[in-house]
Amino acid sequence: MILAKRPEIDRFLARPDAAVRAVVIHGKDRSGVAERSEILCKAITPDLNDPFNVTLLTDSDIDGDEARLEEALTALSMIGGRRLVRVRLGSDKASVDKAVAAALKTHADDGFNPDAMLVIEAGALGRDSALRKAAESHKAAVGIACYEDEVGDVARMTREALSAEKVSLSADALDRFVSRLPRGRGLMRQEIERLILYIGPGSGRQLDVDQLEAHLGVEPDASLQDAALQAFGGKPAPAQAGLRRALAEGESAVLAVRQASIHLGKLRRINILQNAGAGAKEAAKAAGVFWKQEAEMLRQARAWRLDDLDRVLDSVNTADLATRTTGMPEALIAERLLLEISARARRLGL
Repeated sequence: MILAKRPEIDRFLARPDAAVRAVVIHGKDRSGVAERSEILCKAITPDLNDPFNVTLLTDSDIDGDEARLEEALTALSMIGGRRLVRVRLGSDKASVDKAVAAALKTHADDGFNPDAMLVIEAGALGRDSALRKAAESHKAAVGIACYEDEVGDVARMTREALSAEKVSLSADALDRFVSRLPRGRGLMRQEIERLILYIGPGSGRQLDVDQLEAHLGVEPDASLQDAALQAFGGKPAPAQAGLRRALAEGESAVLAVRQASIHLGKLRRINILQNAGAGAKEAAKAAGVFWKQEAEMLRQARAWRLDDLDRVLDSVNTADLATRTTGMPEALIAERLLLEISARARRLGL
């Protein structure tokens, strides 16, 4: 079966159904996959280093020796309690995918030790993955896809972490902090922990935007955000200047292209929400727009319609691939992309 909604996923991870014998947690955000797997595994057995009740295998263990997984799933606990078999897949090798899928199906059909729980961590599994199909189609198995957190989820995670340490951010400061967080869950957690240390755990302090800015500082990533904002606003010179400043400060062209993609995604979300009847300010906030940039983003969203964004998305994807796979100078690829976006924005009347 498939678990997709956050509340039902959180409930299952904290209190897994005894009838479920196998779980596949997968997604591009490997830190998010690992975090959810850790919560689930600790719900099964608190000591994940227990040599009697816990077996950890990787794809290299299984590749060429499929019996290792079957032996782990067949073994009985020597001291009682539910056994845990963890599998971490670091590659998308088809033979391993099929082998693990076959073992999962047999285990879900009660072919091995019924008291063993099989938990598999994997990268982004396509819909043609045998492992994903096996987990999602069997009533005794669960498939959980980990997607990038929505802005609301990130804000909630930040609030909860700060509250646990008796510190907080004002509403505007929280919006600003969330807009600057990296995408991976592991990196998000690190930045939140760093903020807590800056505020002072247990101090009861609340930071406003200006106080938060002192913590954030002028980072290269800020220049990249500004470059994307200027490009989609039809201002090639400031966009070019922001990019060159970020590159000079050590930022990469790959992240410059990615920032353009993030900005495009925010404009898409504003369009979609407004088409569904949301108000402009409501749509901007839901899209994760920092309040100081709200007016400019809404101005851009009025000009950039969904069809226009889809056309420029092809250019963004092409540039993203080129910066990572070709021998062309990365900086030139990113700069050319921003200039192309600026030119398109000009033609749209910005």
